[in-house]
Amino acid sequence: MKIATFNINGIKARINALPDWLDEAQPDVALLQEIKSVDEGFPREIFEERGYNVETHGQKSFNGVAILSKLPLEDVTRGLPGDDTDEQARYIEATVVGEREALRICGLYLPNGNPVELDDAGTPIAGGKYAYKLAWMERLKARAQELLVEETPFLMAGDYNIIPQPEDAARPNAWTEDALFRPESRKAFRDLLNLGLTEAFRARDQRPAQYSFWDYQAGAWNKNDGIRIDHFLLSPACADMMTDCGIDKDIRAREKPSDHVPVWVNLDV
Repeated sequence: MKIATFNINGIKARINALPDWLDEAQPDVALLQEIKSVDEGFPREIFEERGYNVETHGQKSFNGVAILSKLPLEDVTRGLPGDDTDEQARYIEATVVGEREALRICGLYLPNGNPVELDDAGTPIAGGKYAYKLAWMERLKARAQELLVEETPFLMAGDYNIIPQPEDAARPNAWTEDALFRPESRKAFRDLLNLGLTEAFRARDQRPAQYSFWDYQAGAWNKNDGIRIDHFLLSPACADMMTDCGIDKDIRAREKPSDHVPVWVNLDV
């Protein structure tokens, strides 16, 4: 089973590029972020005619996540548990059944967190975007713990807006005070891994300069001035199924690209 994650940065802008990539890459499941569309405005027919079941958790003009799956999607839930007041569309879950196992798939678009707002003691200010990011990550950790207890194989994939290590940025010093690379953010990411989750790409490829995002500005793509912020975290049972993981870097050079590129895993499930 090939599962991919792709922050498309707007379905309207990627209305041609996304189907082209799907036709070429043929993922069984694709997790999308930043669809920037309400549910009823998402062009599901384009994907249904390609054999995909479509589930969305949309929001007008901002955020929004979706799952496209050639396999039936069961027990679909929308929204990350833990805060009933959170109205941002950033999380969707569903179960797919492979030849041998059921797999819980969690698609996420983790908050960016900038600007970083701290008080005089260096603590994130309540109500600020950085505090929201860190609180969201605590909720994600709690959900991962629940899924681990249930012992169903699962993965959490999407745009994490986290640069895990210095080698995941072309210019790490430029990101020191950014919410994507601050120590609190990276610690929250490590806390997820310390539950026993596997970061799929680094389990397969330890080379530096492997990125999934290049800004549209300042010739970042041509300079390979990128960062790696799109990740698959796999439960222990899911990690045992992984046979490969990669980044479709060349998509970034095509016409009207997203600033992100797809990341994928192959699972023997």
